[in-house]
Amino acid sequence: MVIARRSFLRGGGALAIGASLPIAFIFRRSASAGSPGPLVSDPRGVLDLPAGFTYRILERQGDAMDDGYRVAGAADAMACFAGPGNTRVLMRNHEVGQNDPAAGPYQPGQLPPPQAYDPAGHGGVSRLVIDATTFERISSNLVLAGTTRNCAGGVSPWGWLSCEETFDATHGYVFVCPTDASTVRAPQRVVGYGHFNHEAATVDPATNVCYLTEDRGDSCLYRFRPNSTDRPFEGKLQALRVVGRDRYHTGSGLFVGQVLDVGWVDVVDPDPASDTIRSAAQAAGAAVFVRGEGIWFHQGAVYVCSTSGGPAGAGQIFRLTPDATQAGGRLELIAQSTNPGVLDMPDNITIAPWGGLFMAEDGSGGSNYIRGLDADGTIFDFARNAMSSSEFAGVCFSPDGRAMFVNIQQGSLTLAIRGPFDQIFGGGSSSAPPAPTGLRVTP
Repeated sequence: MVIARRSFLRGGGALAIGASLPIAFIFRRSASAGSPGPLVSDPRGVLDLPAGFTYRILERQGDAMDDGYRVAGAADAMACFAGPGNTRVLMRNHEVGQNDPAAGPYQPGQLPPPQAYDPAGHGGVSRLVIDATTFERISSNLVLAGTTRNCAGGVSPWGWLSCEETFDATHGYVFVCPTDASTVRAPQRVVGYGHFNHEAATVDPATNVCYLTEDRGDSCLYRFRPNSTDRPFEGKLQALRVVGRDRYHTGSGLFVGQVLDVGWVDVVDPDPASDTIRSAAQAAGAAVFVRGEGIWFHQGAVYVCSTSGGPAGAGQIFRLTPDATQAGGRLELIAQSTNPGVLDMPDNITIAPWGGLFMAEDGSGGSNYIRGLDADGTIFDFARNAMSSSEFAGVCFSPDGRAMFVNIQQGSLTLAIRGPFDQIFGGGSSSAPPAPTGLRVTP
């Protein structure tokens, strides 16, 4: 993997852009200073971690939740929110399709709740409440029911945004899920965010602009720009365009550190009957991304993962920096894999409270890893799935940086990882930003 050094300098706790010209680094797996060292084989055969780090399995598929439902399969994207008292709330997607009721949240003979979006849907969102000090499980419950293939999503000022990675007449939308929902809630569908094969979403809390990815080989990168911040779901859906280069293909021909000036084209119909949003946007000049997946907003910039982009088809990471007017901005390629043996198809990404970038792999070449980026531009292994070749998903941190959370799709395991984050990475700082509380806004 190659990366621009200036893109990952530790400056003010952020992934800061330096003033120097980009210098490319060839990534290698390393135990360099600032990385946690080699992985230690797990005698339980679940999760290999560096020395000094431990994990706890919080829940797994089939476990009984406190509302009478069960933990569904295919746990996917997730985020950690502040809860009442000394608690944290994990909002967790389940990427279960319509034809897989055995992996759904219902016990044998149990009927879907009346709040289910579609009684035939078996995906959805569950809520896991944990102790903020010990990170032990307190309770869990179903929040969103009756959706399909809830893959990724994102943090917003209104709670968890859950995205359906599918398209048919009634599915392929984004749903707002309040973090205080201790029972199943009626679905809050945001039609303005588009009707397409969604992957992930992230929101700029200063403007309420929502950025959205699409898991297609010829996807677009979208944003929803609200008409006003106090009416966040009324506005216009747009797709990114490279200035002067209509239908620019970002998956090949770019070098690390290259910067493109960008603008936006309007999506005329955000709720079409056919899966045509991306083709219509590209006909208007929108750029092409190769499987847009993980996305994260951090200190004024949007970090985007193109899972199958780059010369090896093994992944790219972009940074989008909007300009002050929100009319345009800059898209910079900050990393791309040239060797799947070092980084193989990063999917979910997260930025820790202290500014470190972590990537969850969804490769097909064997073991999947959680990878991190060192301050000097070196990639390192942070965790390995020792159970199987199943993907990691839902990587995120507690707001104080003392724990990482992650899902393993096989068995739908949700894990809490603890260790000397503060000593190795500078995590666990008391100045870390608080987790959003997820205020409810009705679309």
